[in-house]
Amino acid sequence: MTDLLHTLPNFPTKLYTHLFPSLEKNLITTTDLLTLEPLEVARRAQLPLLDVKRLTKHVLASLQSQLGLANAQETLRQYEDPSEIQQPPSLRQSGSAIAEKWNAISTLDPTLDAALSGGIPTGYVTEVTGESGAGKTQFLLSLLITTQLAPIHGGLSRPTVYISTEHPLPTPRLTQILRTHPTFASLPSDQKPSLSQIFSIQTPDLESQDHILTYQIPVLVARQNIGLIIIDSIAANYRAERSSTSTSGAALGLRSLQLVRLGHQLRSLAREHDSAVVVSNQVADRFAPMSPPPPHQRQLLGSSPPHASSPSSSSPPRIGNNGNSPGMMMQSLDAAIMPPPPSTPSNPQPQPQKPPSSIYPHLTLDHQQNFFTGWSSGPPSFSSSHQSQNPNPNIHLDLKTPALGLVWTNQIACRIALIKEHASASPATNAEGGEAGEGEPRLWRRYMKVVFAAWGPSTGVMERGTEFEIWGGGLRAAAKH
Repeated sequence: MTDLLHTLPNFPTKLYTHLFPSLEKNLITTTDLLTLEPLEVARRAQLPLLDVKRLTKHVLASLQSQLGLANAQETLRQYEDPSEIQQPPSLRQSGSAIAEKWNAISTLDPTLDAALSGGIPTGYVTEVTGESGAGKTQFLLSLLITTQLAPIHGGLSRPTVYISTEHPLPTPRLTQILRTHPTFASLPSDQKPSLSQIFSIQTPDLESQDHILTYQIPVLVARQNIGLIIIDSIAANYRAERSSTSTSGAALGLRSLQLVRLGHQLRSLAREHDSAVVVSNQVADRFAPMSPPPPHQRQLLGSSPPHASSPSSSSPPRIGNNGNSPGMMMQSLDAAIMPPPPSTPSNPQPQPQKPPSSIYPHLTLDHQQNFFTGWSSGPPSFSSSHQSQNPNPNIHLDLKTPALGLVWTNQIACRIALIKEHASASPATNAEGGEAGEGEPRLWRRYMKVVFAAWGPSTGVMERGTEFEIWGGGLRAAAKH
């Protein structure tokens, strides 16, 4: 029953300490407790039937109360002290009630806030993805400070927590932002954000990350009234673990379950404490889709045309296998490189069947991922042979894909892609992200693109997004020349 605290962290386990050892020994999970008959559970665990029924009803009532179902509070009073029962939010809420609870963290830039439909809202899990140097950490550091501002200035008046998986909290950069940005510099000393209101935690591996997010972060958020939880980055520990473990189907299935559980934990923190959860994510290179080889050249990939097979052997000859004679190897090369003989009545050639991807190109992953990754390769007819000309400047030739795949994409409410591209010489920011001097050439141009969001419209698939720059005070929209 160790999974009970994962499902119901506040469940009063002290009332059933005499039952848990037997349930744990017989591998009875919370799902078994709710789906199996109490008599079956009592028989397997060798426990009194009345005690099992009482535990089952208590767990069910706690789940219903957590979801805000009616009459759940009355059932809980039969098992717990009424003064210790927490009042959950109701499932029935009007649109005006939701609008009144809307709280968002500003970027302190009107253009960027407009692109984000008001900023980073509480109650959601938001992802900021991009390649190295795109400005992910700079974006997160600005949010760490802005959250401490009063709501009238775009903050929440609440402290923040920074969970690092790669490098410690860059306090010198935070000090520079506080000193440089005019919003912070103009505030009285008692209203200015402070580094003491930022809690920093490091998770060097996946095991420590899971323990901290499961046990320590919920307590810290509840006691300190944390308004913003940042994880930088979410994929680092998973990538390190995957490089040292098997990539079999069982290992990938376990990884998917871990990501689903992580998403549930973060969403629960955001919803129950009305906090904003923002994570950064890494990206991987994505190759443009390639057209399949002609049918007479597919033998190199393992499929042989019918004319190449002989009655004595039903399997095609393989190139490079031990035991193949030179004549067989030359025959395989000729069959793969030379076109097939012309079709005759005595030797008809079958017509090659079109792959499903050529019949329904819009249903392929190469096309669908244009809508949830942030990097578009163009319409399905825009093949790799045409990309060298790049007729549309909004099509990104340097394609990227956020890490952790589609399973993680389904766990977040918003994805913000920060895209970095080479630029011509113009006064802006330098490559290190600092404030460029006068006349110093801009080496990179950066764009912020809302891939999808639960609270506002997204940037068009074929649009670049809002151009921004990194300066001493954080992030700001780039001036239009």
